[in-house]
Amino acid sequence: MDYATKNTTFASVRKKNVVLEKVPVSAYAAEGKALARQDGKVIFIEGGVVPGDVVDVKLSKNKKDWAEGTAIHIHSYSSERVEPFCEHFGVCGGCKWQMLPYSRQLQYKQQQVVDNLQRIGHLELPAISPILGSPHSTCYRNKLEFTFSNKAYLTNQEIAQEGGITRRNALGFHVPRLFDKVLDIHTCHLQQEPVNLIRNTVRAFAEANELSFYDIRAQQGWLRNLVVRICTTGEVMVNLVIHHEDETARKALLDHLLAIVPAITTIVYTINPKKNDSIFDLEPKTYYGKGYVEENLEDFVFKIGPKSFFQTNTYQGETLYQVTRDFAALTGTEIVYDLYCGTGSIGIFVSRKARKVIGIELIKEAIDDAIENADRNQVKNAEFFAGDVVDICDDDFFALHGQPDVVITDPPRAGMHEKLVSKLLQIAAPKIVYVSCNPATQARDLALLSILYKVAKVQPVDMFPHTHHIENVVLLEKK
Repeated sequence: MDYATKNTTFASVRKKNVVLEKVPVSAYAAEGKALARQDGKVIFIEGGVVPGDVVDVKLSKNKKDWAEGTAIHIHSYSSERVEPFCEHFGVCGGCKWQMLPYSRQLQYKQQQVVDNLQRIGHLELPAISPILGSPHSTCYRNKLEFTFSNKAYLTNQEIAQEGGITRRNALGFHVPRLFDKVLDIHTCHLQQEPVNLIRNTVRAFAEANELSFYDIRAQQGWLRNLVVRICTTGEVMVNLVIHHEDETARKALLDHLLAIVPAITTIVYTINPKKNDSIFDLEPKTYYGKGYVEENLEDFVFKIGPKSFFQTNTYQGETLYQVTRDFAALTGTEIVYDLYCGTGSIGIFVSRKARKVIGIELIKEAIDDAIENADRNQVKNAEFFAGDVVDICDDDFFALHGQPDVVITDPPRAGMHEKLVSKLLQIAAPKIVYVSCNPATQARDLALLSILYKVAKVQPVDMFPHTHHIENVVLLEKK
């Protein structure tokens, strides 16, 4: 293996298997990668390092102006480090920032928003409001999905243990970059109890009764996924995803789970014989309870089924929607268009201050949920339509429903399609409130919209503590 010391220039190490020694980490960059600079070159580093650490980096990419690599040894630790709280830290793909104090995580996330809007969007910005941190830094998720596998991920220590490998099955999370390996999770801090009791009970029963865990390569096995939703209302839903029907085994497992975890309010099961794990084209069946749970945002009540989308952090979801409503500054006279409306949660949340809400979403099942949620909350001034915004919003649609005074858009991580950006420029609403889970694609879209709009307000909101992910709300006003 070729090694390069800290004094070696990059010109001499533009080759494979290069290790840079004693590299001082200086900051964080996009996607949670650490950042260092050496000989005028930027190095992006993975491997759970913190600004202030001094590390050896094995390069995986080595270009003229930048390089990427993984930290393989830490010579000295940053004074910012704290002890991770999870036994699975460093192997599990989630909660990668546990070694950072939460206050420092928020500072880096705030800087990420600023950097994206400035460097990608090249936007003229107002003063950016301080990030709104989550009141719960653990146990904040309302939904977790666990995977069954007959190929448990084993650490080097486990493999080296005397007596050989005895554990094959796992119920937990996929290990990053290893699609067929699952880390067996004993205690997860992302969701409140009874999530760990549910998962560990299911695993123990399956092992004791020799129920087969799925083999993703061979496409065989019975148990595939376990999805748990826990609401602030106290309701708990479990969705057991199995490859094929086995009524005797299914009833035995689910009855045992109910006996051990009486806090469960509903159980559904989904039969998935497909090669992929998606259940959106499948029909879950109710085994116990009403087949759905209910969640509250302020005094609004939302029905959440096994296939429903809902903000994963209920506490911060409420904060995010409050920011969105505040930015819209509705007076009761406005027509609001809610794009990517999903199950209607944002549109319903702002409806009391609007004259009319028009929600548009591509997925018909989500629109069905939106209509039901509006009815549950006695919202009479909201209508929801399934389809593509670019196709729906024509002259006839506007003649029937009115031109929007405010557009709220909450696209997926990929951001808005360029055709939709063009449509928004054509619609030319006085205000656009852009809610994003990816400030990089948001910045790209804002740059395109800057032909007609200026950025009036920016508010980052942290939905996912101990990760690099960040939500950001931007108010656009016509120039």
